[in-house]
Amino acid sequence: MNTHNTNILNGLPGDDMGLAPGEARCPGRTVQEIIASDLNQAPAILKEERYRYAGSDDIAFSRYTSPDFFAKEMELVWTKVWQWACRLEHIPQVGDYYVYEIGPYSILVVHTPKGIKAYHNSCLHRGTKLKPEEGMGSSNQLRCPFHGWTWSLDGEIQSIPCAWDFPHVKPENLKLPEVRVGQWGGFIFVNLDDDAEDLESFLAEIPEHFSGWDMENRFTEFHVAKELPCNWKAATEAFLEAYHVMETHPQLLPGTGDANIQYDIYSDHVTRFYGASGVSSPHLETPLSEQELVDAMLVGDRSLVTDELEVKEGETARVVMARFLRKTLGEKYKVNLEDVSDAEMIDTIEYHLFPNMILFPGLSLPMVYRFRPLGCDPDRSLFEILFLRPLAPGAERPEAPEVSYIKEEESYGLADGIDAGMAYVYDQDTSNMRAQQQGFKAAKKKGETLGNYQEARIRHFHNVLDKYIQQD
Repeated sequence: MNTHNTNILNGLPGDDMGLAPGEARCPGRTVQEIIASDLNQAPAILKEERYRYAGSDDIAFSRYTSPDFFAKEMELVWTKVWQWACRLEHIPQVGDYYVYEIGPYSILVVHTPKGIKAYHNSCLHRGTKLKPEEGMGSSNQLRCPFHGWTWSLDGEIQSIPCAWDFPHVKPENLKLPEVRVGQWGGFIFVNLDDDAEDLESFLAEIPEHFSGWDMENRFTEFHVAKELPCNWKAATEAFLEAYHVMETHPQLLPGTGDANIQYDIYSDHVTRFYGASGVSSPHLETPLSEQELVDAMLVGDRSLVTDELEVKEGETARVVMARFLRKTLGEKYKVNLEDVSDAEMIDTIEYHLFPNMILFPGLSLPMVYRFRPLGCDPDRSLFEILFLRPLAPGAERPEAPEVSYIKEEESYGLADGIDAGMAYVYDQDTSNMRAQQQGFKAAKKKGETLGNYQEARIRHFHNVLDKYIQQD
């Protein structure tokens, strides 16, 4: 047990006992010690630790507010990286399309007779978007709504009204310019850079780590998007650490290990945090009993505590809750979860794929997040949440749901299909965004001071961002 950091959790920094930067840990059991006693053992990929120290310098607030820095991101990051545009269930049939937008760029992803292709969403006549609005649709051709120039789904020019007036135009020069496209795990990725590394290389450890989690055979249960009054990086970073749980989500402390969450840094594009459930926060002075931990995981709603949720002698809250969820989720989605580990059933396992995608491979928390600049405004962003549920063997994949758009001042509880408890947590998460963005600009101190361990993923994120920005 790592207890060499004797500073009190809520106090001021004290003697570090000669520890190197990043070595200090919260007193109490580590994630690895917690999961070691599980009945259904975690897969090997969850039994490893990959933290590394990433630095201690402040991060300049101007990175979140400066139009010049934002312009560099648009030029040197968003036009160079692979980014998730949609999922296969958004465009399952030939003729289906999805418009994905990032900053000033608009990309038209199309299911063609020859497979999935992506095009710059701009007419070669006078530039009008071929499909004006973001989202999914279906069409047997790509026709400009302004003057009617028309292309096939494969990007070949089919018709030019009054073609006699364009003797100088050669049909072979009017093929729609393509955007690079790739697929993994049921996700469709695009890249605006013709010379970028291939998708497999960009994903780094993700395919290997997710090989047992079968993201392709999941379906989108609901999709919600909310405009946030903050820079896209600030929105992303709110979900890269659990340091905020004590203050922002106090109701979660009884059943969540927060200060002792494990943070892993794998490569430039991939980081992870792993938080154990069914344990008390180290911030609590009095540990809960195993039965109290089960109640806490239900956010205290004892009406749900049937015989199945009673902790028997020799059992732990983790084992009981995992067993309960295997049964209830297995029955609901008609899948066999008997061989799924306790950790995969109940724990918070979160991967970040640079720059803006967060994936949770677990089954009780099956989320995928996406964060984007909203247009070309450094002070606004779009935060999207998808819940991906397991697809029953042999079942037909349900149609992708329409996006529920939530205004800044509205609660996530208004979104179709979201659980009230989860909605409350997301309301808490996004409640700080406006104050933080305004605080960036109000500050006399010109940068944020990050923890060496709990906020290491944020620092790593900026280190990688600099590698792209400094290319010029």
